[in-house]
Amino acid sequence: MGIYDIDALGDLLAANTYPGRGLVVGKTADGKKAAIAYFIMGRSENSRNRVFVEQGDEVVIHPFDPSKVANPSLIIYSPIKTYKNNLIVTNGDQTDTIYDFLIDGKTFEEALDTRCFEPDGPNFTPRISSLLTFADGDFTYKLNILKSADAEGSACNRYTFSYSPLSGLGHFIHTYNCDGNPIPAFTGEPERVAVPGSIDEFTNAIWNHLNGQNKVSLYVRFVNLADSKTENRMMNKNK
Repeated sequence: MGIYDIDALGDLLAANTYPGRGLVVGKTADGKKAAIAYFIMGRSENSRNRVFVEQGDEVVIHPFDPSKVANPSLIIYSPIKTYKNNLIVTNGDQTDTIYDFLIDGKTFEEALDTRCFEPDGPNFTPRISSLLTFADGDFTYKLNILKSADAEGSACNRYTFSYSPLSGLGHFIHTYNCDGNPIPAFTGEPERVAVPGSIDEFTNAIWNHLNGQNKVSLYVRFVNLADSKTENRMMNKNK
């Protein structure tokens, strides 16, 4: 496999029963739109008891059945927020940390320097985050992952990847390499995946290839670079 090869996202998902939570950022094949996708999965009843809800330009996670919530701290949060010309997408409440730091004139990296992986040993689930910044009819984006430095959760390692967008290319990062016990954290650079021009094609490629037992919710957004108008698609297994 060449280092510049681009994978079909559906193929990667179909081959992995449990990537956990996943985040894709890239540019559509026609070069006209920024694309983001965020999905969540769950193995436990608590993790599966969730739905995405739109609130204006933002997305929040609500319990599907509030009576079944066992531990809300790691499953209820806002994965998507906007601030001025920035779009924030993360897998936890670090969304709010990044948002607050941007308001204070600070950076994505400074915000995440104050955060760590999730306190759910022995998995020590990584926190994955992205920031898209729009300007002059185009955008740049960053992906970040906060991971445990060892099996004991003794320290946090921080990795940030900065990208100039290329048409038809996205970068995919997810919390876990695969299923397991404990679940092995994501390793390596974000994966290079194809981003089509159609939001429905992109949405279906993700939703239809996520493991049917473990998938919970998916949100996809395309942002037109010419006029900033958005198209959104939301999928919830719990209805």
